[in-house]
Amino acid sequence: MDVTVVDNKALSRYEARIGETVAGYSVYQITTSIIIIEHTEVDPAYEGQGVGGALVQGALDDIRDQGQRKILAVCPFVRSWLGKHHEYRDLVYGVAPSRVTD
Repeated sequence: MDVTVVDNKALSRYEARIGETVAGYSVYQITTSIIIIEHTEVDPAYEGQGVGGALVQGALDDIRDQGQRKILAVCPFVRSWLGKHHEYRDLVYGVAPSRVTD
């Protein structure tokens, strides 16, 4: 399944699209220093097919590419996803940088 993630600024949400269909979305609020991710929802027809994970990853990649803000994940789904994907730890507001070295 080909999921495209788009920042729909007019609705303050990232959307996971399959073709022209919005299969899921993450609602956010922007402040001067952080992006608060409030809620994520996936259409029941697409649940369990990786749409939610693709949505979160696409949104976080976009936020990282902008390089201006950290995220505050209020959404339980996003918090859970972040707990499994430590490579995005640097984006999380209030998290100390890692001191681990190889």
